[in-house]
Amino acid sequence: MQRNIFADDADGFGSFRDLARTFVAREVEPHHERWEEEGQVSREVWLAAGKAGLLGMEVPEEYGGGGVEDFRYNAILNEELVRAGASGIGFPLQNDVVAPYLMRLCNDEQRRRWLPGFCSGELITAIAMTEPGTGSDLQGIQTTAVRDGSDWVLNGAKTFITNGIMADLVIVVAKTDPDAGSRAFTLLVVERDMPGFERGRRLKKVGMKAQDTAELFFTDVRVPESNVLGELGQGLIYLMQNLPQERLSIAVSSTAGVERALELTVDYTKERNAFGKPISAFQNTRFELAEIATEAQVARVYTDRCLAEHVAGKLSATDAAMAKWWTSDLLKRTVDRCVQLHGGYGYMLEYPIARAFVDARVQSIFGGTNEIMKEIIGRSLFA
Repeated sequence: MQRNIFADDADGFGSFRDLARTFVAREVEPHHERWEEEGQVSREVWLAAGKAGLLGMEVPEEYGGGGVEDFRYNAILNEELVRAGASGIGFPLQNDVVAPYLMRLCNDEQRRRWLPGFCSGELITAIAMTEPGTGSDLQGIQTTAVRDGSDWVLNGAKTFITNGIMADLVIVVAKTDPDAGSRAFTLLVVERDMPGFERGRRLKKVGMKAQDTAELFFTDVRVPESNVLGELGQGLIYLMQNLPQERLSIAVSSTAGVERALELTVDYTKERNAFGKPISAFQNTRFELAEIATEAQVARVYTDRCLAEHVAGKLSATDAAMAKWWTSDLLKRTVDRCVQLHGGYGYMLEYPIARAFVDARVQSIFGGTNEIMKEIIGRSLFA
């Protein structure tokens, strides 16, 4: 089926896709293997992305952003990163996850202070929710912040933080009123050089090896009142408001990953011979690929519908949860089947399908595990 999600401005979206694809080909692909060995990308690629206009697309032009609040641009960039197998690039976290917090919650002074660097790539950002003992259950967060004069004194630890090593600004979810129930949490912005803020080890992951992921530690970090993001006690509410976009972002990337795995495998089976003929000539190969192609099309239609709903301001938390769990689970199944069709070569990391296999596994975990997604959906049935 022909995609119509970009039909209302085909030339504008087409030009942006060309820009994103050219950028990835020039600035990312030649270096990605080295970044995987080093465990993180270079700061130069962030600065180059800022110059190209690929960071902060929704941020007003007065702060150096694109001035266009349309998540379809984010989706195009994410699709092009997936198309190139560039799993180490943390731009989706900056654009899709952190940007909404800064755009909706920053006061005028904070906007002037942070948004220009955010858009130029000089300020790399992260968000710190997960703790060593707390995953998807956000109300179990133990990191605390206690008021001391005009400051908040922050103590605690976070883990699995994407961009954790490179981040210059970290939005930290902390408990500021232990007796306030769901209103116990506040968002605090911790900056790179604040005393008591330390980064632990760069975590060694199964996949996404170029995307730096770290432990973060906060020991009596004095966070000034001017770094409180939004209102006190509203942290969990802000998280709930922004998580649907994060989950849609995962669905966009997962769907693109399914399509890429299919494309790689169709090409491989055309070229690889067995018993005197291409693997693609065997009925089992055609049936496997037929099933994958059908599932990819179903995922694409639903993801694009969710994307349209989000652009219109109508995407529900339930629909986002459905998109996230279904597409990320489909991606896992798809890359596994495609590795099988590659045979022994599918297990070799020099082949893109092998890297896609290890990169795909985390999609059903981060952004809220798929079990949590099903819980959200299940509750909606009895609301």
